[in-house]
Amino acid sequence: MEKQLFIAEEPCKRLDVFLSEQLEGVTRYRIKKWIEDGQVYVGDKRTVKAGAEIRIGDEVTVEIPDAVEYAVQAENIPIEIVYQDKDFAVVNKPRGMTVHVGNGVEKGTLVNALLYALDSLSGIGGVLRPGIVHRIDKDTTGLLVVAKNDRAHASLAAQIAKKTCKRTYFALLEGNLKTDSGRVATDIGRHPTDRLKMAVLPDGKGKIAVTDYEVVARFGADFTLCKFDLQTGRTHQIRVHAKHLGHPVAGDPVYGSKKPKLKADGQLLHAWRLRLTHPSTGEEMEFTAPLPADFSGIVQKLCRQYGVDGDGFQEILGKTE
Repeated sequence: MEKQLFIAEEPCKRLDVFLSEQLEGVTRYRIKKWIEDGQVYVGDKRTVKAGAEIRIGDEVTVEIPDAVEYAVQAENIPIEIVYQDKDFAVVNKPRGMTVHVGNGVEKGTLVNALLYALDSLSGIGGVLRPGIVHRIDKDTTGLLVVAKNDRAHASLAAQIAKKTCKRTYFALLEGNLKTDSGRVATDIGRHPTDRLKMAVLPDGKGKIAVTDYEVVARFGADFTLCKFDLQTGRTHQIRVHAKHLGHPVAGDPVYGSKKPKLKADGQLLHAWRLRLTHPSTGEEMEFTAPLPADFSGIVQKLCRQYGVDGDGFQEILGKTE
């Protein structure tokens, strides 16, 4: 463990603010945790309040813990890296890949692949989730952003929390959705009887979840291709809201119909577009990834079967058959 001593030259600063100015490259989140864990002293007194007042001449000592090696092993698993620089990477996750280890999953995750493919990952997510700013479900495909250092992680996480990071999905729904567009705003929380599922709950019983949707194509009375814009990011949000609309995501083994009209390897839900602000430069950036081959192939077959012109949404289909 390394100890660092700093002497305050200005009065009336919060302890966490003072330390963030002294410890370049260390996030306020991590500093706050060090304070709360009793690793910071003002004078000879341990201080556990991030908002403690610092006066001129105060000596502040920080016990900086030794770096912890990742508990997750790097694995040479091919992944598509859409973009990367020194601060973050955007990856296109395939179907069937869990984002990080846990719940009995110890290998084959996106984190295992990232540890092999990238030169660094942020540590805010802990040793089991290095770099992970947000997640998508195992059988959902598409884009997610990964932080390569703690400063970028804090910036990207704040963008998601403030809803300035925009995420757009496409999903094939069962049945013919009545309205062309709309907004679903409900509380979402754990299902009252099945703890592995999420559910729409009465107001005040869960966390608010808001999803905007727009119909892209209708395939008779059987299926509807929809675009979804997330305004919040709750677990299983689109899948739960689609079921709430009475039109679950096709192929969804948890929320879908018991007798589906279409067979798929998982829910036909794809994170298509990601818009964010670069953590260092402030540049507005946008990334897209077309539907994976199986999803795209199903949509193209439905277009032929139902006489739907797919030219209007060709950009999401990627390579044609």
